[in-house]
Amino acid sequence: MSDAIRFLKGHGTENDFVLLPDPDGALGQPSSTLVRALCDRRAGLGADGVMRVVRTTATDDPAAHASRDRAEWFMDYLNADGSTSQMCGNGIRVFAEHLRAEGLIDVSEPLAVATRGGVRTLTWDGAAFVVDMGRPVVADERTWVEVDGHQWSATHVSMGNPHAVAFVDDLAEAGSLLEPPAHDAGVYPDGVNVEFVVRRGERHVAMRVHERGSGETRSCGTGACAAMVASAVADGRGPGSSYVVDVPGGRLEVTWTPDGRVLLSGPAVLVAEGYWFDGR
Repeated sequence: MSDAIRFLKGHGTENDFVLLPDPDGALGQPSSTLVRALCDRRAGLGADGVMRVVRTTATDDPAAHASRDRAEWFMDYLNADGSTSQMCGNGIRVFAEHLRAEGLIDVSEPLAVATRGGVRTLTWDGAAFVVDMGRPVVADERTWVEVDGHQWSATHVSMGNPHAVAFVDDLAEAGSLLEPPAHDAGVYPDGVNVEFVVRRGERHVAMRVHERGSGETRSCGTGACAAMVASAVADGRGPGSSYVVDVPGGRLEVTWTPDGRVLLSGPAVLVAEGYWFDGR
């Protein structure tokens, strides 16, 4: 048991994660080898990413260090391929649900969590966590994405990580998404999350997403926010509007407040816990 690593498994609209509780920093940041092993859906636990749950004072990560005066907890998020990521909207709700279940936070107070994309604040509405995802940045210039020789114009939206949002007539047009969609490397030199979006009704869209470092996932919180913002801009609505965003794993609600902040709401579920014995 001395080499065992405690883990939890959770998901937000079937965007699933392995959580590694490490409040005092004893574990350290997981190696890319460990992350890939944990996320392997046949030989491991299976997940879209890994989150180390650590106090900002117990890690030397620059993002955590810079946020110690604002947040007690740091979400050390790594993609399934072992690469680091700035932010995960579904993941941070699962992260907060773990803290709530462990009795490590007071849900009557807002919860500030440090991420590589900045500090995010969550509030408990009595049934779920609502995340203030910050202010989106929508680029004036258009970009593009391409699958199987079919190219679409796309809206560049930053939610702390980069997104290219393309409107399609049918989600099947995105193909298998087994490989990353081609994109403008000049705009996205480090890769990009790509959302393919269709309209379902007034202020109601559905999407598929290919996440850089993870592939197609059942849901993406920052992607849903980017899809909502791009849809609102295209609809001439802008801030002061709310949309329902359907993803393969469920439904999310996104509000762009009048003062320009984006709020994300949706389920967060913990489904298992145990010990990993395969080492690092």
